[in-house]
Amino acid sequence: MRVGELVLLNREDIDFNERECIVLGKGDKERIVYFDARTKLHLQEYLKSRSDTNPALFVGLRAPNERLEIGGVEVRIRKLGRSIGIKKCHPHKFRRTMATVAIDKGMPIEQVQKLLGHEKIDTTLHYAMVKQSNVKNAHRKYIG
Repeated sequence: MRVGELVLLNREDIDFNERECIVLGKGDKERIVYFDARTKLHLQEYLKSRSDTNPALFVGLRAPNERLEIGGVEVRIRKLGRSIGIKKCHPHKFRRTMATVAIDKGMPIEQVQKLLGHEKIDTTLHYAMVKQSNVKNAHRKYIG
């Protein structure tokens, strides 16, 4: 999801049984975002650790525990990146990486488009860094 969608999430928006949530995307369009079992466990642990009553899913660490903002997420991601030697680390990099990994694993581009909430497939194509080895394998598989 986009970082702007993340910071707007509330606790009640999370469906742990289905491992999904509904986000408000660009153009005020709602879409479903899915998460894996590991994310479910981390989210549940995080929510158990909180003692505030703020409805926001993610809040600052210090009282009065206000809703986390885009800049706060960006700062934390940048610091985390630096701590492991990544110079240009930002939330959007995770989104692009997820799209590339999905395509590399064979997910149809139309489904990646839907996951990312892109209206036009051209936008999705700009996200995905297609590996040459995958092009070669696809050529062998489909063409000969």
